[in-house]
Amino acid sequence: MKQGIHPDYVTCKVTCACGNTFETKSTKPELKLDICSACHPFYTGQQKFINRGGRVEKFKKKFNME
Repeated sequence: MKQGIHPDYVTCKVTCACGNTFETKSTKPELKLDICSACHPFYTGQQKFINRGGRVEKFKKKFNME
């Protein structure tokens, strides 16, 4: 690697909109996020799975072919 052309790798304070904070390493000293693993529905278990059906099922239901 060439010397003097790369940004410094520093400890970074990450702040989420939900209030969660943690530290990691980055080239920026501070990051602000909209969503993190503490408030994301996938990680909190609040994700909803909806079985919407395929095209054939929708067609059959629309024309009462079931």
